[in-house]
Amino acid sequence: MTSSKTDPRVLRTRKLIMDAFIELSGKKEFKDITVKDLTAEAMINRATFYYHFEDIYDLLEKALSEVLFVNLDSHWFKGKEPDEDSLVRIFTAITNFQTSLSNRCHRGYEDTIARIIREQLQVIFYQMLLTQKNTEEDAALNMTAVLLSWGIYGASVEWRRSAREVPPEDYIKLAIPYLMSGLKS
Repeated sequence: MTSSKTDPRVLRTRKLIMDAFIELSGKKEFKDITVKDLTAEAMINRATFYYHFEDIYDLLEKALSEVLFVNLDSHWFKGKEPDEDSLVRIFTAITNFQTSLSNRCHRGYEDTIARIIREQLQVIFYQMLLTQKNTEEDAALNMTAVLLSWGIYGASVEWRRSAREVPPEDYIKLAIPYLMSGLKS
């Protein structure tokens, strides 16, 4: 018997709801999207929506997390040490993600978006740092992952505010030699 979390029908319905949300978010701001809109777009009933998500904010968080996970290509970073290529890829993915959202999400949800980005980056950086160091340094590795996630996120916000004419890859490359010297020591 298949668990309800991996049942293909459940996964398909969940994807259908998220796709409907993404489609609607291209037409309206998040604050204007209702559960009724979503159920009509996905051709499901309210009970089905609430089976998968607590409310529209839960959907927002899970949809953003999933889109970010895909943008970051998180599997690519497993087992890799932090290097110039990985930092550029992460920064570019984050800036692309934020640019794609800037037209869709109301400014009031920037804190939610920022938290989701930082949490996913922290996991990725922690896994990457584990490839270099042993787990006896777990607290230090976790703190380093936190610093890197906030730093990369902060740099992406600064890029959006002031340096959009510079490609994200070139923008982050200015700081990489300093980041790498700190990560190696």
